Amino acid sequence: MVRATIESIPVERPESTEQRFDRPEFTVEGQSQGICLDKGYDSDEVSDLVKEFGYTAHIRSRGEEAQAIKREAGFKARRWVVERTHSWMNRFRRILTRWEKKPENYLGLLHFVCAIITLRCSGLFG
Repeated sequence: MVRATIESIPVERPESTEQRFDRPEFTVEGQSQGICLDKGYDSDEVSDLVKEFGYTAHIRSRGEEAQAIKREAGFKARRWVVERTHSWMNRFRRILTRWEKKPENYLGLLHFVCAIITLRCSGLFG
């Protein structure tokens, strides 16, 4: 699935420049660009595949986050934001159980739910 996911990225990669952000890892034109992945992609097969597409994999290894939490007292993972949003989406039964046969209809409902969640969070309507 990693190959299919990388091949299906709809946004074109920006061209590398000679001096990008004044950081040494972006100095050579044509050098690979970074892609951030989570612990589930921590394997040699995925690393080789990412290199094949010209990316540098930034994968937190297993246990690295736990060590960071021990070192820094104020360190918190920010995954809860995504999990909270998915929970809000699951409150819409039409999204939770997909009844639509056409993917366009389901995608339209998904966008509608995201718009409703955004309006509720903005505080415009109470």
